[in-house]
Amino acid sequence: MLMNTFGPNRNPIDIDPEETGEWREALRAVLETQGPERAAFILDALRDQARRDRVRWIPRMETAYVNTIGADEQPDFPGDLALEQRLCAIMRWNAIAMVLRANAAYGELGGHIASYASAADLFEVGFNHFFHAGSASCPGRGDLVFFQPHSAPGVYARAFLEGRLDAHDLAHYRQELRGPAEGARGLSSYPHPYLMPDFWQFPTGSMGIGPISSIYQARFMRYLTHRNLLDCASRKVWGVFGDGEMDEPESMSALTLAAREGLDNLVWVVNCNLQRLDGPVRGNGRIIGELERLFSGAGWHVIKVLWGSDWDGLFARDIDGALANALAETVDGQMQTFAAKDGRYNRENFFGRNDALARLVQGLTDEQIDQLRRGGHDLVKIHAAYAAAARHAGQPTVILAHTKKGYGMGSAGQGRMTTHSHKKFGTNDLLAFRDRFDLPLSDAQIQDLAFYKPADDSPEMRYLHGRRKALGGYLPSRRTDADRPPVPPCDSYARFALASDGREISTTMAFVRMLGSLMKDAALGPRVVPIVADEARTFGMANLFKQVGIYSSVGQRYEPEDIGSMLSYREARDGQILEEGISEAGAISSWVAAATSYSVHGIAMLPFYIYYSMFGFQRVGDLIWAAADQRPRGFLIGATSGRTTLAGEGLQHQDGTSHLHAATIPNCKAYDPAFACELAVIVDHGMREMLEEQQDVFYYITVMNENYGQPPLPAGANEHILRGGYLYAGIGSAQASERVTLLGSGAILPEVLRAAEILAGLGFGCDVLSITSWSELARDGRRAEEAGLCGEPADAPHITQLLRHCAGPVIAASDYVRAVPEAIRAYVPQGRRYFTLGTDGFGRSDTRSELRRFFGVDAKAVVDAALAVSGASA
Repeated sequence: MLMNTFGPNRNPIDIDPEETGEWREALRAVLETQGPERAAFILDALRDQARRDRVRWIPRMETAYVNTIGADEQPDFPGDLALEQRLCAIMRWNAIAMVLRANAAYGELGGHIASYASAADLFEVGFNHFFHAGSASCPGRGDLVFFQPHSAPGVYARAFLEGRLDAHDLAHYRQELRGPAEGARGLSSYPHPYLMPDFWQFPTGSMGIGPISSIYQARFMRYLTHRNLLDCASRKVWGVFGDGEMDEPESMSALTLAAREGLDNLVWVVNCNLQRLDGPVRGNGRIIGELERLFSGAGWHVIKVLWGSDWDGLFARDIDGALANALAETVDGQMQTFAAKDGRYNRENFFGRNDALARLVQGLTDEQIDQLRRGGHDLVKIHAAYAAAARHAGQPTVILAHTKKGYGMGSAGQGRMTTHSHKKFGTNDLLAFRDRFDLPLSDAQIQDLAFYKPADDSPEMRYLHGRRKALGGYLPSRRTDADRPPVPPCDSYARFALASDGREISTTMAFVRMLGSLMKDAALGPRVVPIVADEARTFGMANLFKQVGIYSSVGQRYEPEDIGSMLSYREARDGQILEEGISEAGAISSWVAAATSYSVHGIAMLPFYIYYSMFGFQRVGDLIWAAADQRPRGFLIGATSGRTTLAGEGLQHQDGTSHLHAATIPNCKAYDPAFACELAVIVDHGMREMLEEQQDVFYYITVMNENYGQPPLPAGANEHILRGGYLYAGIGSAQASERVTLLGSGAILPEVLRAAEILAGLGFGCDVLSITSWSELARDGRRAEEAGLCGEPADAPHITQLLRHCAGPVIAASDYVRAVPEAIRAYVPQGRRYFTLGTDGFGRSDTRSELRRFFGVDAKAVVDAALAVSGASA
């Protein structure tokens, strides 16, 4: 009979139960006599035979709804179970007290309790047994840990017990401005390295970014190891994420890459509390089963931790599988209801479904049924899963841990639809919480929401510090000490640009030439990480394929079609280029891993991610924002930039806004150089600022694919280029009665220069300023304004000073929307007319000249604007 288990006949009628029974008995016999490996071999053989015979059958990628590791397979728990449970209870209380106190004082602050309540045990097993901070067995900077963001209060609660935070700090949760003013450390809402640079390592507050980042961090560790730059073989990447978060495209998009690369240094723990903010993740289905199918299909090793040790006896007596079947048939919406209800309700409505289930709990009281724990709340079960994941080889591992959202919050929040945002507890609820977790707190301490910390010499504190000492230190922790690779002189790699003789070349090709020369430098070259998203040939980088190779964890197992070519596609285990395919999210995640290597690994790398500029900030803006949070150091190169330089591609590809986006990120320095000499100055300074001075900034530089004459670097222009602009040329008579000042950037500066020549022919005197960075000019202006408001002495803004040496109305043009040059309007000297030209609107497919005419940024448009604002006529 033909059938497909993913079609409508998932459970066809058994037309011959006797024969089915014989097959089952045969399989059992093989298991008993020859073991599971032989049984798996036979099943694989039968599957292969079915495929050859074209039986349309696909194995279910889902196992029974029970723990992957049986009670008889789990190792002995190596810690002091009672002490760990007491410590976890204390952290639960301090986390709750922290959020409740903040909201009692300032009701608008928010915060989350229920997420940590569900994840506390998952965190604590990691902290006590698996999360290495660097030790003899895990050298360097230890493991990388991504924390579920809404559980941040629990991480602060642990740091309080560890002595890294004090009660005054906890009392200033979500008060990052008030805290320092009152002598405390204000604690950020979620993990934010930019705000707590010695504490948090990775930002995870925007859903989906933590998961994809963890994959590319694990992959980058392999890259460092295979290139013999740093041995990361003993280190792991751990990520604790939520089941609802798995719906984000970023969470899922790189799963196959992790499997394809065999990233067994990566472990995800998905906290399956079955609930999003509004309601169930899959009310009418089962998210754990769905995730198991998804991860298994993607090639991950899946471990399910569903039921606590209290269930072991029930499963042992469940000879006919009634319990396993009932659990598998219960959808998550109903499971959430069971979590919110008491033991009596669960006896009647779950175990009361049939006689077989009722008999299983015949000897249990309602209270004992109520105390049946899910696997994600059982330290023994969690440890067994983590241990199995840590030793698994050849695949990434995901642990699907079944928990209750708001665990221990009782009627105040456990399993409730509203529990995600629950921030208020009545006194009785708090007292019940104390009793539930046997906390040594008086009624008065509970009512006062007093933080609790055992004495330094107590068994709990000695144990807590002892476990972290054994694992190398405290986490989370972010370090910034790193080596300082020397930057070669600019002349050594960019002399062709600095002393150009007018040769026509695009700034994209100039950049690629500089990059190739930098990679040949003995000291800095190995630290350079070129990153592309399947556009290397477009950007003229194909020559680098053979020069440095494309990174592949398995080398090159094939003979490329172009093997005899000078531009042959060469993959290598020690390859330097990260070719990420058609995945901007993946490419930017690789860039982040390289750009934060100085902090994460103590080795400074220099990543250059070159891409179509339209597919940067607009496509992956949230990932770039999160990157900025991590204080990255590296270059983003927006190629084929601007609205009119990428002729023919049209609306989706033509970028007119990236500099607008870049200007909103405080630690991003954005430049739009017109000439290769300007580009060389910017790249040289950026490398020195990030590598030698170790400043927490990153650079966004736009480059074009349009060939035009490249001038040499004007004398004394370096500082002005970096500040955002300089006087490039005076065109026309200096004594002309009609004067105009023209500002241009990037690809539009040549149009401005042509306009100046036309205007000079009409009797105008023109001062032409090359604007390398509108945003740097605007920031400089704001700094001067702020200093003035504070009564501090300050020089006039750089653009103001430049314009004071020029005369007449000011016309500003760029290949971006008018809002970009409008950023400096406030700093134009009083009495000077300021008029901007830009490329507002959607792009079009046509030639450059037609596009510039259409948007009004060609030489004629500049001339027309100059004539209009000066009151002259052609």
